[in-house]
Amino acid sequence: MRIRLGYQLNFSFPAPTPMIVMLNVHYTRVGDLERPDHIVTSVPAPIQGYRDSFGNWCSRLVAPAGLVTISADSIIRDSGIPDPVEPGAVQHRVDELPADTLLFLLGSRYCETDVLSDEAWRLFSGTAPGWARVQAICDFVHSHITFGYEHSRPTRTAAQAYAEKCGVCRDYAHLAIAFCRAMNIPARYCTGYISDIGQPPPYGPMDFAAWMEVYLGGRWHIFDPRNNASRIGRILIAQGRDAADVPLTHTFGPNTLTGFQVWTDEVAA
Repeated sequence: MRIRLGYQLNFSFPAPTPMIVMLNVHYTRVGDLERPDHIVTSVPAPIQGYRDSFGNWCSRLVAPAGLVTISADSIIRDSGIPDPVEPGAVQHRVDELPADTLLFLLGSRYCETDVLSDEAWRLFSGTAPGWARVQAICDFVHSHITFGYEHSRPTRTAAQAYAEKCGVCRDYAHLAIAFCRAMNIPARYCTGYISDIGQPPPYGPMDFAAWMEVYLGGRWHIFDPRNNASRIGRILIAQGRDAADVPLTHTFGPNTLTGFQVWTDEVAA
């Protein structure tokens, strides 16, 4: 299938303000784009690109004072197949894990494995290692947290989400990641687009989304504790230890996000 994707972010800046944005489709999906998802600004603002330590494509610019719109619009080819489910994927012993996965066993800014370790073992030590354990973690997090944009708070950590029992998709991901790492399962944070393709209406407003990938059976697998179901048209933008590594927009000065739109829609044949 073909999926139209893009966004429009509207900002108000009191003064010229440097920004770093992660809004381009991940390099693993660039070959599926029918046209580049170039970032477009409503006013002149030269953009420089670079790759961060996780391989994500980042763009830096200085937004001028006043109203600035950042947008992109493209079409991507997708298999139309839901996220794969592999119940037989096994959990590796820590000493058998590839070196590049070990970083994703450690605590990070929003995923305090030291704080949540005892709870993780209390809750999940009786589950079968591997896919079943990760799914049990997702089932728990999905039912434990109440979703609502009114609960959004950029400083909420996994431990706080566990205590407060509310949040948005990033909080679901952070808590599930922290539990997985505490159980010695490498887990990394992902951000991108999730479509409503194949889902029954009514549909809520489209937004960027967060999920996680865990390392089982020799490769990374998608898990989505917020939706807790396989989805069609999941398109990765960036991945890291947690949301601190992959903010969609990072501004170095005061500003106001005055509005935004995100779209991920199937293109009719």
